[in-house]
Amino acid sequence: MPKQNCLLAGIVLCALATSPAVAGQVVSGFNANMLPRNDDGSTGPVDIGFSLNFFGTTYTQVYVNNNGNVTFDGPLATFTPFPLLNTAAKIIAPFFADVDTTGEGSQVVTYGTGTFDGRPAFGVNWVNVGYFAGRFDKLNSFQLLLVDRSDIAIGDADIIFNYDRIEWETGDASDGSNGLGGSSARAGWSNGVDRSFELPGSAVNGAFLDGGPNALISSSNVNQAGRWIFAVRGGEVPPSEPLPVPEPASLALLALGLLGLGFARRQV
Repeated sequence: MPKQNCLLAGIVLCALATSPAVAGQVVSGFNANMLPRNDDGSTGPVDIGFSLNFFGTTYTQVYVNNNGNVTFDGPLATFTPFPLLNTAAKIIAPFFADVDTTGEGSQVVTYGTGTFDGRPAFGVNWVNVGYFAGRFDKLNSFQLLLVDRSDIAIGDADIIFNYDRIEWETGDASDGSNGLGGSSARAGWSNGVDRSFELPGSAVNGAFLDGGPNALISSSNVNQAGRWIFAVRGGEVPPSEPLPVPEPASLALLALGLLGLGFARRQV
């Protein structure tokens, strides 16, 4: 085999060997502040660092809620997830479920400002968090980013849901058992009036879990496993459909195809 093809094969095989089947998407930072250990707690209004036009109303602050969401018009202590179309709350929820950080094996929720892809952003980290009541035998890691897109228009933004690990879906007080079953998690957003969206698998037992049919760590609407992005433009947030994410096996076939193409070109 020519040295160039050997080198290319080695690079491809090394990349495949070192790349996980599902890449984590939670980015570092956004942790200057923390919500102390609690169950069903919230912050007061906190600045996001820019203006966000969310369905016709401009906001510069959000409430960070322990239970996997942020709200615009007040804190939300509800722990059992409800259909987002049926709420009067203006909410963005990467994983609405009964997060409980009182257990010693759970980390706390952190939040703060920073940058993402060179743009000002506000983020909330629910990283290695447990579930009610004080349980930490299973842990979830997910993140919300609100990214300023005033480069397009004032008030525009990107809403980003990032997922690294989803091992539980329900708290014990939501008819769950050991973090599973019952009224399981929902993810999405609502304007609190007549517009809402939930990710496929919301409220379906087992769907969001790692390895589930709608596993959050491997689903996406932007072809990046574990990441969903919603473009807020002119105050509107269109719903979105999942896109297929390439599997490692597909990448291997692509690599072999490229190698074959290289051989064919040398033989011509």
